[in-house]
Amino acid sequence: MAEVDLVFPRAWVEFADPADAAQTYRCDLTWLTSRWACIFGSGCAGIYADRPDDGCCTLGAHFSDKGDEKRVKKFVKLLGKDDWQYRKEGRRDGWVETDEDGERKTRTVDGACIFHNRPGFAGGRGCALHGYALKHGLHPLETKPDVCWQLPIRRTFRDVELADGSTYSEVTITEYDRRGWGPGGHDLDWYCSGNTEAHVAQDPVYVSYEPELVEMMGRAAYDVLSAHCLDHLTSRSKLAVHPADPRPRRGSRPAGENASTVAG
Repeated sequence: MAEVDLVFPRAWVEFADPADAAQTYRCDLTWLTSRWACIFGSGCAGIYADRPDDGCCTLGAHFSDKGDEKRVKKFVKLLGKDDWQYRKEGRRDGWVETDEDGERKTRTVDGACIFHNRPGFAGGRGCALHGYALKHGLHPLETKPDVCWQLPIRRTFRDVELADGSTYSEVTITEYDRRGWGPGGHDLDWYCSGNTEAHVAQDPVYVSYEPELVEMMGRAAYDVLSAHCLDHLTSRSKLAVHPADPRPRRGSRPAGENASTVAG
């Protein structure tokens, strides 16, 4: 179980948003061309050693805004008893709680998110909202809280002022590593984004997470990013390889060439 250092050289690309001249994307090519994959149920040790079956669902999910909560609420109403282990609990006492900072999030029940179906549940283990999406031909990004479907991609925003006084909005797309969780991230017993055991995908992240990236950036910006990612892989730069990735074989074709899209 080898987790790489948090600090290592990364390659970045910046480009103007084709849909908004006042906005620029700053994207982490090293992460987006990495071979990371979610291994929940296939080797994921969970963020806490005493709850290995929870994955990253132990703490519950904070909502990004009112719209995020409202969207999730629509699907919570559709969950049946075969979809959601804690349906009775959620309907009786609610599925949202407020943390110590006054932020709204999904409730935790019996030590984990109320939507996390435990092993042995007849409807299947894992997120009830994720399972509902797959069962009904939806993408999980439609049913789950924003932070859940975005992980482990991190999107941040900042306003930039240049020396000439001009300004623009910068959107950064990068790895949601331990630091993204705040100070407590360093106390997690296991974490996937920098762990070699989770870097096992056939396709790079920018391909396997195309639906999520399109939702976060828009199609036009994603298409620009995709071209930069493929160019970066083809360059064979040492920075094209995330340190948690398996070493490419000599003479092998870079991942991403002629790769098919994976919808999650």
